Amino acid sequence: MSDPVDPKMYQFLVEQTKDYALFVLDPSGRIMTWGAGGQRIKGYAADEIIGRHFSVFYTREAVERGWPAHELKLAATEGRFEDDGWRVRKDGSQFWANVIITALRDESGKLVGYSKITRDLTERRLTDEALRQTEERFRLLVDGVSDYAIYMLDPDGIVSSWNSGAERIKGYTSEEIIGKHFSRFFATQDIEAGKPWEELATARRTGRAEDEGWRVRKNGERFWARVVVTALRDSAGHMRGFAKVTQDLTERRYLQDLEQTSKNVSAFISMLTHELRNPLAPIRTAIQVIPHMYKTESGLDDMLQMIDRQSAHLARILDDMMDVSRAAQGKITIQKKPVDMTEVVQRALETATPSIEANNHRVALDLTAKALHVEGDFCRLTQLITNLLNNAARYTPHGGSITVTARDEEGKAVVRVADSGRGIEPEDIERIFAMFVQGRSSENNAGGGLGVGLALARTIAELHGGSLTAHSAGMNTGSEFTLKMPLSASVVEKPKADAPRPTLTTVPRRILVVDDNVDAAATLEMLLKSLGHETCVVHDGVGALQMADEFRPDVVLLDLGMPGLDGYETARRLRAVKKELPFRIIALTGWGQESDRQKTREAGFDLHLTKPVELEDLVQAVSNGGTKRTLH
Repeated sequence: MSDPVDPKMYQFLVEQTKDYALFVLDPSGRIMTWGAGGQRIKGYAADEIIGRHFSVFYTREAVERGWPAHELKLAATEGRFEDDGWRVRKDGSQFWANVIITALRDESGKLVGYSKITRDLTERRLTDEALRQTEERFRLLVDGVSDYAIYMLDPDGIVSSWNSGAERIKGYTSEEIIGKHFSRFFATQDIEAGKPWEELATARRTGRAEDEGWRVRKNGERFWARVVVTALRDSAGHMRGFAKVTQDLTERRYLQDLEQTSKNVSAFISMLTHELRNPLAPIRTAIQVIPHMYKTESGLDDMLQMIDRQSAHLARILDDMMDVSRAAQGKITIQKKPVDMTEVVQRALETATPSIEANNHRVALDLTAKALHVEGDFCRLTQLITNLLNNAARYTPHGGSITVTARDEEGKAVVRVADSGRGIEPEDIERIFAMFVQGRSSENNAGGGLGVGLALARTIAELHGGSLTAHSAGMNTGSEFTLKMPLSASVVEKPKADAPRPTLTTVPRRILVVDDNVDAAATLEMLLKSLGHETCVVHDGVGALQMADEFRPDVVLLDLGMPGLDGYETARRLRAVKKELPFRIIALTGWGQESDRQKTREAGFDLHLTKPVELEDLVQAVSNGGTKRTLH
């Protein structure tokens, strides 16, 4: 039998441990011991806190509802209590804590006190919230794709997720299909032949299975489908399930002249899966790494910055998808006014600089000394040139060169972007301007992207009455893209410099958040509170109408797509309340088309913000748009 440990060693442990607050409470909850960890995490010295009740560490709301006493009661009854929640430091700041309370009893079973261990998990919670927001953006992107059925299967082939495209193509709602086996999408003869299970076996064995064939909708109707199944494995190689993408090719099967379009869309499906998986993979890795780097503040900061970059990348993909939709419907709009193309080139180069620097490319800029005046949309033309520069950076090997020139040639403004990259094969010169088409990348520089940049660039050029062409002498000879625009005699106003970023120190407002997505509402509330605002959250239109009268907000942030009373009808009814109590109604939604903005204007909204909203835009909207009434 080993010798008993000296009690002084236990006391030394409690006093010296810094990563955890370790202390003892008497049976009534008053603090009996204190150590270095408690002082570091909670801010109190021993002589300031010993003898005080431990409820001093809890928020006012928690104290008012008797939570500290409830914790002690459960610990005394069950022997142990564990909880995560907000706690309060000496200076009044809050931190997210993990708390474990253990009842201490003597040999006769009498309760003599409690031991309490508190860990500060604030950084981990912030990281988890950032990941949750990123995953929500991913979910919105996938769910918004209506032309493809994108869904997940568990390892046995049971449907575990369902997007709007799957509902449109196959006819099942998510409630009807989630939890059912995917074999119901196959024809009877295919089921009897074991084709569904062969498909999964191929994907499990090789990582991927592709097929074209007849599939069956809910109503029994058959359709011709192209299917891609990808096996999903964790970092240890264990099978976690399958991702499945289905495209309805029924009409195209019978239209030979659309064969090439079908191939392009198929390539797009594959690239879409690639593009979404790439940003999310490092995010998940970062979350796994952070607990091991918990004591390294610089490491945590690097991880958070990486999450921000990758989630911004997802937002840019979403923007491209919106432009694809607009282009397909002929709804890309431009606002023409006098523009200097040399200014456009310089602004585009600033935007594309991260892609260029990432590959260590040399850039030669050769602009005419005089202005090149055209009638055009400054932002759209900047997008055009930026796409050309990003394309050059993508297909030029590391350390290559990019040359940009702007000239007046025969009454036209001519901008050329040339690179020393892999070049373009003759048969691909026109094909690369089609939607969802990509050039073949060199081995040391994966192409990436969605294959929409050049297609959008040509569309923008043609909307301006200009042209965009490509030239290459062949493989490994580089490429040159030429934009020609009609010159204009109009006087160009210099584009306004970017406005300085608004300060995050804002005028406090009373803000009512209305969103049926609980996670989205909770994270938005955390952000608003961190900016000094007072908030109230509800999850439906009826609750919004009630709280508008009780909470008396300055600003209402209102989602549109809520069940029951949607955002439009809620806004219409809130207008009647505004006559008695002025406040600003702001739409905060994933719907961002001009037609959506028109609907919100007609419904009585004062402003329309599209998710994911930039922090500066949110700050400006709630600060400049609220009433003059301040908080009490």
